[in-house]
Amino acid sequence: MAIPAEKEPHAATPRAVSHPLDPLTSEEIAGAAAILRAQRRLGPRVRFETIVLQEPPKDVVLNHKPGSAVSRDAFVVILDNEDGSTYEAVVSLNEGQVTSWRHVPGVQPRIMLDEFFECEAAVRADPEFLAALAKRGITDPSLVMVDPWSAGYYGYPDEEGRRLALTRNFLRSSPTDNGYARPIEGLSALVDLNSMEVMRVDDYGAIPLPPKAGNYAAEFVEEFRQDLKPLEITQPEGPSFRVDGHGVTWQKWHLRIGFTPREGLVLHTVGYEDQGRVRPVLYRAALSDMVVPYGDPSKDHYRKNAFDAGEYGIGSLTNSLMLGCDCLGEIYYFDATLNDGRGGAFTIPNAVCMHEEDYGILWKHTDWRTGHVEVRRSRRLVVSSIATVGNYEYGFFWYFYQDGTIQLEIKLTGIINTAGIPSGETPRYGTIVAPLLNAHIHQHFFNFRLDMSVDGEANTAYEVNTVAEPPGPDNPHANAFYAEATPLRTELAAQRVIDPMKGRYWVVSNPAVKNALGQPVGYKLMPGENILPFAHPDASIIKREGFMTRHLWVTP
Repeated sequence: MAIPAEKEPHAATPRAVSHPLDPLTSEEIAGAAAILRAQRRLGPRVRFETIVLQEPPKDVVLNHKPGSAVSRDAFVVILDNEDGSTYEAVVSLNEGQVTSWRHVPGVQPRIMLDEFFECEAAVRADPEFLAALAKRGITDPSLVMVDPWSAGYYGYPDEEGRRLALTRNFLRSSPTDNGYARPIEGLSALVDLNSMEVMRVDDYGAIPLPPKAGNYAAEFVEEFRQDLKPLEITQPEGPSFRVDGHGVTWQKWHLRIGFTPREGLVLHTVGYEDQGRVRPVLYRAALSDMVVPYGDPSKDHYRKNAFDAGEYGIGSLTNSLMLGCDCLGEIYYFDATLNDGRGGAFTIPNAVCMHEEDYGILWKHTDWRTGHVEVRRSRRLVVSSIATVGNYEYGFFWYFYQDGTIQLEIKLTGIINTAGIPSGETPRYGTIVAPLLNAHIHQHFFNFRLDMSVDGEANTAYEVNTVAEPPGPDNPHANAFYAEATPLRTELAAQRVIDPMKGRYWVVSNPAVKNALGQPVGYKLMPGENILPFAHPDASIIKREGFMTRHLWVTP
């Protein structure tokens, strides 16, 4: 979609470093890699999985004065493909020195973008894989989409200690076709990503490819709706927010925008201005991890578990957003500068979108005796990013409201992951969505880490349940109920599950600060729609992503 001239976005993210939490610049990323190559004598087969800002201690950040010197350190994760070793390092960019270096045994860094492409090329060139394609009547491997999935570990001796990807494969009819409409069922390749060796090709038997095309591009849509009138969003005087580098102010809100290859969009030092003083609410908020467990136990699909943040990197897969399509209105964009696998830097233009939205009624009351009506409109600030992980798109939307509310919404779109199914078969673990096309049952779990700082660091978390008062002298009419707050004092006690039958919610409170009524200030955590995993506790996925088994984890 073209961007009209009068709707050009506001200024892009500045490159100058003025705050301790500013993301690394391209020069800093390349500089950190160069320092490590020189001082640690890195070999030619190393990959830089992560080069990000080593965030300073809180006291350094909170006591920073505008214009004062900024100390810059880079945190780096390195994979050596020569022997599969993983290293973590810290580089002082001010001093040009490696200040920390350690080998981390028994781990695997996330799969990097260049590994996806190299793995696809290796599989497309493998003779056994090509023979399996030919058996299915597929003679042009350039039309085969090879999606590498992290294979996980299931105790197989030949896989122990190796960096593995298991491929899901799909067929395009042309280079721009939607391959997810035609999965190549019963065929996968296991690839060692350190050597890019195809360890084996698993062929469980060919079944016919789904016959229908799934092209979704506008050129293939036969007819569009014609009954919608134009809807224009205009702000003749511009937006109400102000941006200074990565800092944002809007309607008493103060926050900073950050970005990492694993987490994607990060919020820093979120506070609300009260009578000229910014009162802290959140020190840091970001996606910690997410996983998509699939529920088909068949030999071709039981390993389908997508760790889209920890194993692929939501940030590195973030879209470059388009005005009028992804974002509408008066937009400010933040670019994201990330590292590639060889230690260089690349930029995702317009990785984060920020704009204002009208959000209906904030408050209203009608005096029914006099007929007098008072109403206030609600406006919210939207900070968002969208990532594409294979077939799925994930939109992360943070909303800031004028009444002090913060909301997170995750929008799931894109294309479902598909598998083939023989004609006449009814799937137990999926849904037929087109002839010979099966969509496996699955769940999506997102884990966000909130470093709360409600009016300071001395915070206590409480669980609040609604309790029905038993009938008796204090409840003679059997109608009484009340809210009961229980402090969560240990990590064991603070592993909590949503209970809508008790109206359960949680409060992060600062007992040292009182509101106008003399009560401790706090922020309420409101649970939304949620569920627990259906996989058995002994399943590999539960052992790897234990966060799914509870809705709230608190470190008191």
